[in-house]
Amino acid sequence: MTSPIYDFEVETLDGHEKTLAEHRGKVLLIVNTASQCGFTPQFAGLEQLYEKYGPEGLVVLGFPCNQFGNQEPGDAPQIGAFCQKNYGVTFPMHAKVRVNGEGAHPLWRWLETEKPGLLGSTAIKWNFTKFLVDREGRVVARYAPKTSPSDIEADIRKLL
Repeated sequence: MTSPIYDFEVETLDGHEKTLAEHRGKVLLIVNTASQCGFTPQFAGLEQLYEKYGPEGLVVLGFPCNQFGNQEPGDAPQIGAFCQKNYGVTFPMHAKVRVNGEGAHPLWRWLETEKPGLLGSTAIKWNFTKFLVDREGRVVARYAPKTSPSDIEADIRKLL
């Protein structure tokens, strides 16, 4: 059975509509990001993981979100420039999304129900919540915002 993750439509930061089908067979690390958050320096660690393990099949997918403390107020060109200039981000970044509540992107609603958080809560609590998806499209782990990308590396290696 094929995972529904590959059917989700997403918009890239430069405005192109895609499905996640292009990432079929890859290990995905899906993250809601923000440029003005205390966890923003995690962009560097996410990029390091992408550079190190991308050739083996890891894809990091960033989804800017302005739902937590208005920490992603910029538009797409500003977000892209910030990520590139400050952290050298080369992994795919997407258009700003909502991850909770009314208007939440369907991908994020699905991720939340596939791998609930602490005490079964499905809501995303803050920026830089991370979901690890295996090569078959199954959500295998959910990580809190404070979990650094380097702390996820061993889990990624097991899936590659």
